[in-house]
Amino acid sequence: MSEAAQHTPARRAAVTLILGLGQTVAFASSYYLMGVLGDAVAADLAISPTIVFALTSLALAVQPLLTPAIGRRIDRRGGKPVLLASNLVFAGALALLAIAADRLVLGLAMTMLGAGMALGTYGTAFAVLVRLYGEAARRPITGVALLGGLGSALGWPLTACWMDMFGWRGACLAWAAVHLALCAPVTLALVPRTKGREARAAEPGEPVVWDRRMVQLAVLFACAWFIAAASANHLPRLFVAFGLTPVKAAGVAGLVGVAAVSVRFAEFAVLRRVPPLLSTRIATLMHPLGAGALALAGAKAAPLMALGQGAGNGMITVAKGILPLSLYGPANYAYRSALLTQPAQVVQVAGPMVYGLALGVSPYAAIGLSSALCLVMFAMTLGLRAHPNLHKEHAAA
Repeated sequence: MSEAAQHTPARRAAVTLILGLGQTVAFASSYYLMGVLGDAVAADLAISPTIVFALTSLALAVQPLLTPAIGRRIDRRGGKPVLLASNLVFAGALALLAIAADRLVLGLAMTMLGAGMALGTYGTAFAVLVRLYGEAARRPITGVALLGGLGSALGWPLTACWMDMFGWRGACLAWAAVHLALCAPVTLALVPRTKGREARAAEPGEPVVWDRRMVQLAVLFACAWFIAAASANHLPRLFVAFGLTPVKAAGVAGLVGVAAVSVRFAEFAVLRRVPPLLSTRIATLMHPLGAGALALAGAKAAPLMALGQGAGNGMITVAKGILPLSLYGPANYAYRSALLTQPAQVVQVAGPMVYGLALGVSPYAAIGLSSALCLVMFAMTLGLRAHPNLHKEHAAA
């Protein structure tokens, strides 16, 4: 099927759905996996949960080492083969995890899982959509991010169910089977193959250089990823520090996912015509508004904090796919996006530790740190302008 043929609404919706469900499975079977299995893995292997989660960090640490090369590969030869490779790598990593008998094999499995995340999470799916739809990729990107946000909402219950039925090793094998029996065949059959730069030698495009705008975007995304990783690990603890019981704190923290999915749905349905820079600026202020309410009103404002963090993070995830396109156009999109993501992938590894130290000093110090970073993010949006020839490039694509 030709690239032009993918522009009918029904086909575009089908591609968005397929890629989005692929993201749901990718995140559920990697990023959110050990949140359910971690304690069982530690008990079975007779090692400390702290060691298990330290080894789990390898999955995050390996990504910035691989993403630039993967981005170059996508730009040169297209994204579909990379998505298919990710399914195989995910399945291999999960199978290796299922047979792990010591911390060495566990570490190897988590490293391999990180490689799967570098190959198969948002960046690759977004690059496929940009190659297919150019400037019109904003709504499909939002749809994929919306479905990817279900990784925790669907992944945690499914993983827990499979663990109850088959044990933690069986749960890993179940996810491996999903990659091999569902995701890979559907991707192979229904995701269009996009042409890379080697097949489009005459396509215009500026080389990727670290100009001022690239630095601003990299700082913006690095701060966002730091806050997201810190909140994922410490938000319930933060609410406990403000007076909620652990059970109630966990329940309120669950509003983060509700807000993230809701705001992505709103972006998909009604807000897609809002300029990307404006929606990004709004997103950077959501967390500080919630944090301010928490600081002033205490525990009763915890839901506002959770909703602010979830809404802001949900919008920033969409901006990660859209802003490079808006500012630079589609040429070299995958490689540029990979470079912009690399600092964020590094700092998110340190986010839980640094935020935990701040929370140990004071809950006010913790929300002050995250709010200050959000204001830095807002500052990074200033002085940015859309690519001047963007409409011409897309008309010619």
